[in-house]
Amino acid sequence: MATSNNKVKEMVLLELSYVNSNLQLLMGELEGLNSSVEVYQNTQETANIPLIALGLKETKDVDFSTIFKDFILEHYSEDGNSFEDSIADLMDLRQACRTPSRDEAGVELLAKYSSHLPLMESRFFPPTRQTGIFFTWYDSFTGVPVCQQNLSLEKASILFNMAALYSQIGTRSNRQTIEGLEQAISSFQKSAGMLNHLKETFTHTPSYDMSPAMLSMLIRMMLAQAQECLFEKTALPGIRNEFHSLMKMAQEAAKVSEIYDQVHQSMIQTPIKDNVPFFWSTMSQVKTNHYRSMAHYFVASALMDHQLGLSDDEDQQEKTLSQVYDRLPEGRSPLEILKKKDERERIGKAHIRRAILGHEEALRIYSLCHHLNKLEILQDILTASHQRSVNKCSENEDEEEFTDYTEAPDIISKTEHKAEMEVPATTKVKVTDFFQRLGPLSVFSAKQRWTPPRTIKILPKDPELGFNLKGESPVQVVSLDPLCPAATDGLKEGDYIVAVGDIDCKWMSVSDVMRLLKDVNEEVIEIQVVSIMDSNPQMPTKSATFCGNLPKTYSMICLAYNDDDKKSRKVTKKSSFLSFGLKNRLKSASTLSLPTSDQSGTLPWNKPCPSFPSTSAYNNDSGLY
Repeated sequence: MATSNNKVKEMVLLELSYVNSNLQLLMGELEGLNSSVEVYQNTQETANIPLIALGLKETKDVDFSTIFKDFILEHYSEDGNSFEDSIADLMDLRQACRTPSRDEAGVELLAKYSSHLPLMESRFFPPTRQTGIFFTWYDSFTGVPVCQQNLSLEKASILFNMAALYSQIGTRSNRQTIEGLEQAISSFQKSAGMLNHLKETFTHTPSYDMSPAMLSMLIRMMLAQAQECLFEKTALPGIRNEFHSLMKMAQEAAKVSEIYDQVHQSMIQTPIKDNVPFFWSTMSQVKTNHYRSMAHYFVASALMDHQLGLSDDEDQQEKTLSQVYDRLPEGRSPLEILKKKDERERIGKAHIRRAILGHEEALRIYSLCHHLNKLEILQDILTASHQRSVNKCSENEDEEEFTDYTEAPDIISKTEHKAEMEVPATTKVKVTDFFQRLGPLSVFSAKQRWTPPRTIKILPKDPELGFNLKGESPVQVVSLDPLCPAATDGLKEGDYIVAVGDIDCKWMSVSDVMRLLKDVNEEVIEIQVVSIMDSNPQMPTKSATFCGNLPKTYSMICLAYNDDDKKSRKVTKKSSFLSFGLKNRLKSASTLSLPTSDQSGTLPWNKPCPSFPSTSAYNNDSGLY
């Protein structure tokens, strides 16, 4: 009836428009935060183009206390209150991960929590039911909250924040030193590596900032910034003002421009363009034009300032020039351009015109984004680069010369040091399980079910206890004599010994448990055992035979159940009279004394669970650029 009520319709539309306006306001504020790159730059950075850092994903507080305590009591049959300190330590670690320091220590903190998540999942998150714990994380671009009850979102968000921290470390590096540039390069490559690991590991995350398309774009952006820093590292000592060095730097600059163009193309695809800040796509477009113009400037300088002399290697220059162009101006060869001064100047002027046009385009795009207009250092660098190209053009301009409309060819991009994704060593950190006292994860995990601990009385002084012990911790009962006193008291084949007297022995080896049993001075000692419960028991193997032309189906393993003690025993045929004596001899030999450590064989349930020039450089026309 609500759909036919106009008043209800109007109220719903009003509420929806109010919610939508709030979301748009939130997205605008988030774009402003993601565009505030000056926050992440080095405080001494006054001569380099700013870089982009990822912002951290935000999350809500999570209280593990009550649910974990109840689960420990219900599932592990232990007092949950005795684990209060462990639960508090885990919650403190997660709280610290919400505001990590922007350095390697912050990354290690996140890696530590990330390593605890699989342990926590194995202890408290059974595969068959939900725990009631909700993990809420906010999209770093849109601010939309995403909530899940499993740990997949938690794991993915921590990896995203590790990548974000590496990007912030890279932007805060001092790029006026070789050491700072190397740190920036490594940080951006590690950020790309973390994002790629996230993309390959979690393919169906509901948060759009971690979707495959968005992660692919972010990986490209991190690698582009690493390549920009590699270019800065090559240019930092100074660029030698000679033909080969200038041509090399031209191709390096063209490589940076090419990668940023790929980043920009991925940013303007739907639906990424609707979620990525306009500042980011504008910055990538500015850098595409800036570095392409810089490449043309270097080629123009090599051709116009360095004529082919007698001492120059003609073949080497010809080879270098042919590798810079994918195509040459029609009717011209590399050697012809190099030998003829007029040709060198004509092609050089064509390159400097393209450089000027490219710098003008970068300045135009810069003026379109109000967030970019706040970055005065970027405007200074773009203006200085444009003025340097204008000055180069003015130096070689001849007023009596007719206007030449020769178009400069494109420059082939090439680099000697390509930025590659790097997997950080801190991806996994060795940690100690907060809930180690619960026992080895191979047995005592959320996916296993076992009986409550049972008390069994044994006689340690008896030379024949009637069972063997084997396996790693926890120790397991094997070769149990069904007629021994321990079996009569309820001990079963395959039981795990969890305590001897008042001593917890879940983590003890066979020899340690044997030592405990031998060193007891009492006539009777109580041990506590548990039995694994199979949640999906298999049906007994069956076989069919015929009796009187009618099919008769029976189990090859017949079990009879005693209603009083609920114990099971195999039903076997009665022995014939002739085998009576042999059976008695075998029965007397079946009672075993306390064994030595037997490490042979491991039962299936013992297996572990799988689980980027300074503005001052532009005004320098000396031997170095």
